[in-house]
Amino acid sequence: MTTVRCSWPASGRRLTQQVTQQKRGTQERSKLKLLVPSVGVFFTPLYLEEAFNFQDGRWRISSRRFVPPSFNDIRLILNSAQLLSLVRNESIQLITFDGDVTLYDDGQSLSDENPVIPRILRLLHQGTNVGIVTAAGYTDASRYYERLHGLLDALANAITDNQVEDPKVIILGGESNYLFEFDFHAENFLKYVPRKTWMLDEMRKWQEDDIQSLLDVAEGALRECIDSMQLSAEILRKDRAVGIIPVTGPGKQKFTREQLEETVLVTQQILDLSTPGKKIPFCAFNGGNDVFVDIGDKSWGVLSCQRYLGGIEGSKTLHVGDQFLSAGANDFKARLACTTAWIANPAETVALLDELHLHSENQRQV
Repeated sequence: MTTVRCSWPASGRRLTQQVTQQKRGTQERSKLKLLVPSVGVFFTPLYLEEAFNFQDGRWRISSRRFVPPSFNDIRLILNSAQLLSLVRNESIQLITFDGDVTLYDDGQSLSDENPVIPRILRLLHQGTNVGIVTAAGYTDASRYYERLHGLLDALANAITDNQVEDPKVIILGGESNYLFEFDFHAENFLKYVPRKTWMLDEMRKWQEDDIQSLLDVAEGALRECIDSMQLSAEILRKDRAVGIIPVTGPGKQKFTREQLEETVLVTQQILDLSTPGKKIPFCAFNGGNDVFVDIGDKSWGVLSCQRYLGGIEGSKTLHVGDQFLSAGANDFKARLACTTAWIANPAETVALLDELHLHSENQRQV
């Protein structure tokens, strides 16, 4: 029989100490940092014991006889711990979402019947700002309408029916390059926001020549991967991104996971060693059946959303995404900007928002 043993109170104390020492600028001396040198930033304390009890009540983790707590169990426990912290401190002001695999299935769109839509409307009704920070990079609002039409139409209908008033919904595309804001009166319900009005001060230092030089190096690395692995792929170059996609036509093939990850890692290494790669932040990531290099990353995207919406703090922001593995995962960098929740599919996103609502209701009754 497997016995689940974990010192949740001790773990919670170490996390609280880490948060306290981060505020003082002495986090390098924390016990958690000594135990786990690679540990990142914690924006809030985490209610680990209560989170375990909550997930145990759902999945009976402690009742299993032979299967110990799994990676997915730990992932869901940490998600619950983060939600509990945000709710207990009444601090959540902004929730940002990834697109593919988070709000809708990979390569699909946010259709009218998607169950996440009423959950997002509920957040807006409660006064929470909503952002979609996605790798999809378009300068044309109609392209985002194609991907998100179910939500945008639902927002317009909710305004017409007086269910919500002046909802704050923004889309940050290309990781951190194109900002659109929901506008009931605009075509496709989206208004383009010029980059100069929302860019962070550090982003203004990025020179266009350096950006294009980085994309040139990335394109060369991608072509090298196509040649060395004999990929049936073609290069797609944009103004702030470059990537490989399967060759179109009847012979279109799906890349293997190993091919995608090898391409990401090769390209990442070449860019890390390059001169423009030392000047310009970038994100090389596996998109499921493509590989792209974007200027900036989701940490810059989330930070830009926070600034545009009035300077929301990382401790009052939650980013929800499916890609948090360090290799080729573009949600990973969002951990530098705010609290995060790691989901595996759109159904988990729905369950996460329902759990957030449940904890909020319970907190109101305290």
